[in-house]
Amino acid sequence: MALVTTTEMFKKAYDGGYAVGAFNVNNMEIVQGITEAAGELKSPVILQVSKGARAYANHTYLVKLVEAAIIENPEIPIALHLDHGDTFELCKSCIDGGFTSVMIDASSKSFEDNIALTKQVVEYAHAHGVVVEAELGTLEGVEDEVVVEAGKASYTRPEEVEEFVTRTGCDSLAIAIGTSHGAYKFRPEQCTRNADGILVPPPLRFDVLEEVSKRLPGFPIVLHGSSSVPQEFVKMVNTYGGNMPDAIGIPEKELRHAAELSVCKINIDSDIRLAMTGNIRKYFAEHPEHFDPRQYLKPARQAVKDMVAHKIVNVLGSAGKA
Repeated sequence: MALVTTTEMFKKAYDGGYAVGAFNVNNMEIVQGITEAAGELKSPVILQVSKGARAYANHTYLVKLVEAAIIENPEIPIALHLDHGDTFELCKSCIDGGFTSVMIDASSKSFEDNIALTKQVVEYAHAHGVVVEAELGTLEGVEDEVVVEAGKASYTRPEEVEEFVTRTGCDSLAIAIGTSHGAYKFRPEQCTRNADGILVPPPLRFDVLEEVSKRLPGFPIVLHGSSSVPQEFVKMVNTYGGNMPDAIGIPEKELRHAAELSVCKINIDSDIRLAMTGNIRKYFAEHPEHFDPRQYLKPARQAVKDMVAHKIVNVLGSAGKA
């Protein structure tokens, strides 16, 4: 099976009440862990590449890794997606370079400027058989080169979505309902603490999601910043030399509910990083004499695979949907 667009993926997900996982990739081990889990569970999957990942690993290397994953997992649909493209030139480079989906993130611009840039990308992408994700509303937090300071986030305004989608022709829409980028999604003062002293984040704005869905029936919605930051891995990182106080994510039950509604794509990155880093730190602590990267990257790759399998089964609901 060759690379596919997300069009058919999202239609099936919308009708089936599940979401497709979009996992950020940066190297071979991450690509292998994600696609091995998806292949064994017969789940569609989106491999997404950020601007920072292209700068780190090189566009060609990443594309070839994804092509290898397709050869090794021929029975599942795989899409290759640009995450948070911020210019027409970047989106064009990915479209010309083999990506089947791109995101143009002009959410920091005015409504009219967002429409203008998104429409420009859509026209070029559609002429080349590529689909486009756009964004309305702004998520707080840090992800690679995307930085939105505290207090600068804004929820999506449902009254704008129809005009935006109609005028741009985008194929899916990322909205802001309270998710956030990075492992530190919420400040302590935004949260409460449970009996164990763990921060409990404010609930997602499902009222915004439901209103958007009413105005865009059948249209695929995307959630960014949707890692759950499992506390077992935060503890693992901290136990073996890390320093991550008050790292907290989105409760998985809320993401599962979003997947049952109109959310067809859920982005997950920080959870993979935590799983890898925690296991590498643990391995170094337990095997200080080892220096072969294969020794510590093997359990790191398995940690990615286990994390993705958990998300597919328990959060996305996409197992068996390939």
